[in-house]
Amino acid sequence: MNPLLTSGLDLYGLRGRIALSVNVNKIALLRNTRSLNVPSVTAAAAIALDAGAHGITVHPRPDQRHIRPHDVFELARQLQRWPRAEYNIEGNPLHNLMALLRELAAQGLAPQQATFVPDSVAQATSDHGWRLPQDAAALAPCIAEARALGVRVSLFMDADANAMAAARELGADRIELYTERYARAYGSAQQADVLAGFAQAAQAAQAVGLDVNAGHDLNRDNLPAFISAVPGLREVSIGHALVADALVLGLAETVRSYLACMGNAPV
Repeated sequence: MNPLLTSGLDLYGLRGRIALSVNVNKIALLRNTRSLNVPSVTAAAAIALDAGAHGITVHPRPDQRHIRPHDVFELARQLQRWPRAEYNIEGNPLHNLMALLRELAAQGLAPQQATFVPDSVAQATSDHGWRLPQDAAALAPCIAEARALGVRVSLFMDADANAMAAARELGADRIELYTERYARAYGSAQQADVLAGFAQAAQAAQAVGLDVNAGHDLNRDNLPAFISAVPGLREVSIGHALVADALVLGLAETVRSYLACMGNAPV
């Protein structure tokens, strides 16, 4: 059984700080425009981890538009060199995700976390969370199987405080708050009200025993206010904005910059 699933130990050495997981999908998207392995997804992951990131996130979609199955396995093997780093695989468990988790576990490479996201096959990017209780019957066996494989399960959820008890009843360990609504409201007159809704959702999740992650359109500008307003965050997963910043700053410096704006010193 995965100790990150069953243990309360702080295996990342974060001491209450928030983990930064770097989503490398956009690295793969750029690579896939040519037949060469440039840029290298594994090399980018290594740079991010060496710069202080606490984990790597991938979202392998069925159409293989960015992360492909071989990336999933190459990264799993590579991350053995960083035993305190987290590997987070996102995806729809009703499509291709569960098969990947089964094969990874069979090879002794099960990720620490799987984030279940309700994407359609043709969807450009994630744009909503799970609907509970409507999606509960389909999710329940997938959650049970992932946890039996030793994988922590996080459900991608809208900031709906009323849905958190249902997520916990399904057996989820965490939820990931879908933060696009906050990103759109950032800097506007609606920001405070929107943040209050996210704070309430986080508090409701924690009240029933769920840990809280967050992700989608977070960046160096809007991240500090989100962290200040939303209590008890465990992890943020950031890809698009981080990779865009890396085009200007370089990947290692960008990771350090995100850690700084989160209040984390590089580790």
